[in-house]
Amino acid sequence: MKTAARRAGRSAGWLYGPAGDRLFGAVVLLLGLAVVAAAALTVSMLYRGGAPALRRFGWVGFASGAAWDPAVGMQFGALPFLAGTLITSAGALLLAVFPAVATALFVTEYAPRPVAQVVSYLTDLLAAIPSVVYGLWGLLVMVPWVRRLEVAIFTWAAAHAPWMVPVLGAPTGIGVLSAILLLSVMIVPFASSVARDAIRLVPAAQREAAWALGATHWETIRMAVLPHARGGILAGVVLALGRALGETMAVTMVIGNSHEIPAALFAPGATMASVIANEFTEAVEDLHLSSLVAVGFYLFLLSLAVNVAATLWLRRLYPRGERR
Repeated sequence: MKTAARRAGRSAGWLYGPAGDRLFGAVVLLLGLAVVAAAALTVSMLYRGGAPALRRFGWVGFASGAAWDPAVGMQFGALPFLAGTLITSAGALLLAVFPAVATALFVTEYAPRPVAQVVSYLTDLLAAIPSVVYGLWGLLVMVPWVRRLEVAIFTWAAAHAPWMVPVLGAPTGIGVLSAILLLSVMIVPFASSVARDAIRLVPAAQREAAWALGATHWETIRMAVLPHARGGILAGVVLALGRALGETMAVTMVIGNSHEIPAALFAPGATMASVIANEFTEAVEDLHLSSLVAVGFYLFLLSLAVNVAATLWLRRLYPRGERR
């Protein structure tokens, strides 16, 4: 009780302290409220813009509808883009987590200091590259390589495992696989940078205790470093997932931009962000424009759900009072 009272006193001290403290506390409070207000205004604008489409097709009907026909039928459903977003983001995250953590461990635990500085700088540089540059690289360099890989896999499957052919799809190089690979390259720097900082913050006492018990270097990392840094590593994974969910230009350039639910690994598809980028400037009908805004509203809700789930998971990882 005394500890809680002291914390409450410190948190409210700016109300009664010196004038400088009160001014600083008021500024910080206003800036915090401004962030909340910006988020509230964003979701309000998206909801108001997408309300006509949501009233026309219903919340569940719009999210589960598979038809997207702005030309003739004026039928709109977000399911193909929701599926494309989830498939590409989940696939990219599965491919990126292990290289990101491995890079962070190499920089903090294994590499000599000059090498670690170079690798850290290059990793941070990759995070700063604009997405359109990634898209151009993916379209001009990665897609031809992926096409050759898909042709080789498809040829082998047709000869030795015909049941895989419908699962793989036609080997065009433009499709879900290219989007997953490109996204995985883009999100590795985000997850790696946060994981690297979390591992560096592990107290030296953790490592020394493991060494004193006779642990090897890898055992020290496995039993002392990674458990202590798991919260920061999870935060990096969530940051990477958020980047993957909202990525627009790079994915638009390599995914194929189809209005169908991706039925195969090599098939073209579309994400919620890519369909907005492709069609927003060409939407002349009010219902079409409202449907695109509604897709953005659902993307906002999806990102919010991911962050809430990650926060709850982090609270379960760390008992009360031990979160950092």
